[in-house]
Amino acid sequence: MVEQNFTQKTKQLIDNLKGICSDYGLGNSGDEFKIITQVFLYKFMNDKFGYEVKELDSKLKKADNWEEVIKKYSKSDYEFLLKKMSPDSARLYPDHFISTLWNQQNSEQFAKLFSDTLRDISKINNDVFSVKTEEGNKIQLFYGVDEYLKNFSEKQKDNFSKAIINQLVDVNFEDIFEQKFDFFSTIFEYLIKDYNKDGGGVYAEYYTPHAIAKIMASILVDKPVSNVTVYDPSAGSGTLLMNVAHAIGEDKCTIYSQDLSDKSSHLLRLNLILNNLVHSIHNIIQGNTIKDPYHRQGKELMKFDYIVSNPPFKLDFSNWREDIDTKENGERFFAGIPTVPKKKKQSMAIYLLFLQHIIYSLSQKGKSAVVVPTGFITAQNGIEKKIREELIDRKMLKGVISMPSNIFATTGTNVSVIFIDKENIDEKVVFMDASKMGEKIKVDGKNEKTVLSLEEEQEIVRVFTNKEKVDNFSVVVGFDEVKEKNYSFSTGQYFNINIEHIDISIKEFEEKINNFKKELSECFHKSKQLEDQIEHKLNNLKYE
Repeated sequence: MVEQNFTQKTKQLIDNLKGICSDYGLGNSGDEFKIITQVFLYKFMNDKFGYEVKELDSKLKKADNWEEVIKKYSKSDYEFLLKKMSPDSARLYPDHFISTLWNQQNSEQFAKLFSDTLRDISKINNDVFSVKTEEGNKIQLFYGVDEYLKNFSEKQKDNFSKAIINQLVDVNFEDIFEQKFDFFSTIFEYLIKDYNKDGGGVYAEYYTPHAIAKIMASILVDKPVSNVTVYDPSAGSGTLLMNVAHAIGEDKCTIYSQDLSDKSSHLLRLNLILNNLVHSIHNIIQGNTIKDPYHRQGKELMKFDYIVSNPPFKLDFSNWREDIDTKENGERFFAGIPTVPKKKKQSMAIYLLFLQHIIYSLSQKGKSAVVVPTGFITAQNGIEKKIREELIDRKMLKGVISMPSNIFATTGTNVSVIFIDKENIDEKVVFMDASKMGEKIKVDGKNEKTVLSLEEEQEIVRVFTNKEKVDNFSVVVGFDEVKEKNYSFSTGQYFNINIEHIDISIKEFEEKINNFKKELSECFHKSKQLEDQIEHKLNNLKYE
C-alpha cells in the first residue's frame, strides 16, 4: 500500500509536468521530452542527495530543515561530507537545491537562473554522468530548459520555469529510495510512455515490453553469477539491460551499450540512474554499432558474458554498406551482408548484421537472447539459414520461443526470441510455440496489443528452463534432429502427429463401410436431382 502511494505521487508529478508543457504549447513534442526527462532527473538527484547526507550525518537527519542546516557548514566540512557520499550520487551545493531556486522566484531572468543551475550541476558531475559519442565527445547531463524555449518571451520563460519549480517543491522523493527495481521500472515506463516511438531514421526501438524483457532475463540468468559483463548493441532505453542487471544483481555486473540514437542514450542514462547503475554510464556510447563498434580490448572487439538485444529489423543502410564489406569484418559477418535492393531500400534486413555481431561478441562462456522476426526461423536459404547452421553446427543454440502476434504495440511483425549459450552442456534445444498465449487489448483505443499474464510468463520460463516437453507447446530435440529438419527453428516442425488407433471387429468395420456407402449414395442421388432441376430451368429460359 505504501509503495502504491509512492507510485501514485510520482506519476502525478509526471502528469503535472506534462500538463505545464501542454499549457505552453509543448505537449508531446521533442522539446517536451527533453524538458520532462531533465526536470525529473534533477528532482530525483536533489532528493537523493538529501536522503544520503541525512543518512551520513545524524544532525541533518534530526533537523526540521536540513537544507538550512547544511548551508551553515564550513567549506571543509561540506567537502568532507561529499567525499563520504556514494560515488553513484550527484554532488550538489546549496545553490543547486530546489528549495534555493524556489526562494529566488522573484529574481530577474529566473529561467536563466534555473537553467544555469542545471548546467552547473552537469559541469560538476560531468565525469560520472556524461554519455560518450563514438568520437569520444561527452554528452552532458543537463542543457537547461531555456534551450527549448527560444521562441518564448522572457516573461513566458520565467513563468514556465516558476511553474516547474513549484511542482518540484511540493513533492518529496526521499521515501522512494528504499524501493527496488519493480518500482523504478514502472516509473520509467510511465515517464517515457509518450516518447517511446521513434520518429526518424535511427535504430532505436526505445521500449521492449516488460513481459518479454522479464522472460529473456529469467531464462538467461539461471544461476548466481558475479563480476560479469552485460551488453546490448542496440540498447534503446535499456529495458532489456535493466532486467538482466536486476536478475544478476546491480552490484555484480557492468553494463555496456551502443545505440545510434541521441534520444535513446538520454533515456538509457536516466534508466541507469534510477536503477542504481551509475557506475556503468561511462560505457554508454552513442554511435553506429555495425559500422563503428566502440567497445574494444586493445584492437580487438570486446567479448561479453551476457548479450541482450531487440535490434531494428529493417533499415536502409545502403549508404554505408560498402564500408562494412571488408576483409576485417569477414569473421564478424560470417554469414554475409544483405545486398542493396533496387527498390524498398528501407526494408534491408539490418537485424541479420546485429545477430551476427552478437554471436561474434560472445565470450567463451557467453549467453544471449535476441528478438528476431519470426520469418528468420524458417527461411529456406540465404543469410538467415547460414546463421541458423552456425548456431547448430557449433552447438550454441539453447532454444527458440515464438511469441504471440502484436506483442509489440508499435509493430504487427510476429517475433521470436533466440537463446544462445556457448556452454549448452547437454546439447538439447528447446523449441516453444507461445503464439496462442496472451490476451488482446486495445492501446490508445486503436492499436491492438497482446499482453501476457504473470502466470503465462512464469509458465514459459519454467517449461523452457526445465526443458519440458508439453503437447502442442514445447519440444526438446538434439542438434542432429535440427539438421535433419533442414535447420528449421519452427516448433511446429517437431510436433508429433498423433493418430488415434481404435480396435474394431470385422462386423463393426463392415457396418461402418455400409453406412458410408449409403450416405454417399444419398448424396449422389440428391446431386442428380439438383442437376436435373438446374438443367430444366436453363432449358425454359427465354430471351425477352
